[in-house]
Amino acid sequence: MREKPAITADGYCTNTDQGQGAELVDRGWQSGQMRPWKTSTEDDLRRLLNEWDPLGVADDVQDEYDCMLAPLLQRLCSGAGPNEISVFLRHELEDHFGLDPLGLRPDTMAAHIIDWWKTACPANGVAGA
Repeated sequence: MREKPAITADGYCTNTDQGQGAELVDRGWQSGQMRPWKTSTEDDLRRLLNEWDPLGVADDVQDEYDCMLAPLLQRLCSGAGPNEISVFLRHELEDHFGLDPLGLRPDTMAAHIIDWWKTACPANGVAGA
């Protein structure tokens, strides 16, 4: 079993197996918390969410799903697997956006996010994937 990644004192989200991680690019992004991923990683996840576009507004509103970026990246950096990501997406669809997740396929989107994360941040990996 792989150990979960951890945020080190020098601001890296590291996989303790490999000792590598995403560079900390912004200290204090929200309420004094650190953001342990690159801006390009955030931009790539934004593009992925906009391609999914459950509200059908991404062509007009590029930041509609930005509310999910930090929570998703925090989960991924902590080693979340596809089930945890799917549960989060389902919750956001229902409770935040007021959508019925049936037909929006949050499980499929979670798998896409996990696959992207493995490619975007291979040193971080994902627990239980």
